[in-house]
Amino acid sequence: MDDRGFFSGIKAGTSIAVGYFPIALTFGLLAKTTGLSLIEATAMSIFVYAGAAQYISLSLIAAGVSPLLIVLNTFVVNIRHFLMTASLNEKMQPEKKWIKALYAFGVTDESFSVLATQKGGKLRTSFGIGVIVVAYGSWVVFTAVGHLIGANLPHFLQAAMSIALYAMFVGLLVPSMRENRKVVSLALIAGLINSFFYFTGWLSTGWAILVSTLASAILIEIISSKGRRV
Repeated sequence: MDDRGFFSGIKAGTSIAVGYFPIALTFGLLAKTTGLSLIEATAMSIFVYAGAAQYISLSLIAAGVSPLLIVLNTFVVNIRHFLMTASLNEKMQPEKKWIKALYAFGVTDESFSVLATQKGGKLRTSFGIGVIVVAYGSWVVFTAVGHLIGANLPHFLQAAMSIALYAMFVGLLVPSMRENRKVVSLALIAGLINSFFYFTGWLSTGWAILVSTLASAILIEIISSKGRRV
């Protein structure tokens, strides 16, 4: 078993904290312009702790979507975490289930990447907790700082920052689209389905996003599986 402990995990997770700085800061700022209080924005980072899902939640909150639909959309966006935590379960040392449940909450794309790429034997629980503590703590703190900065911006800049929410989504999507044609197809199909619901008015904003996401993912997987059989 690897002999690295908690403080080694803190050191390994520092790079995540540096990467979270601009993203969490922007989230806090946008949360302020969306109308969330400092406590509400910070609480979202404390209890949800899911970058992409939190950004999506802001747009849904601004659109007046019901809390149930926001929760369902968050679940769909983060469903990949089932696979990540199952994979890490083989990488980490055997531990009590309640302890695994605690640190599994802190698994994100970034912390998963750091933990999954560690070489050697099974990782100690204390090392994994160290990585997660510094990543989680930085996300929460930078969210609060971003909100405080947003509170001191002029009102016209706060209003303009709502556009940054959509720019952020585009910025996250474009690099993935350049590297994978499957992502391009997924984005286009989801956009077309969502546009259909938007213009026909058949579904509300929350349900339209949820159905579009699931339908496009299922359709792409069906097409891909047929392509592999040929």
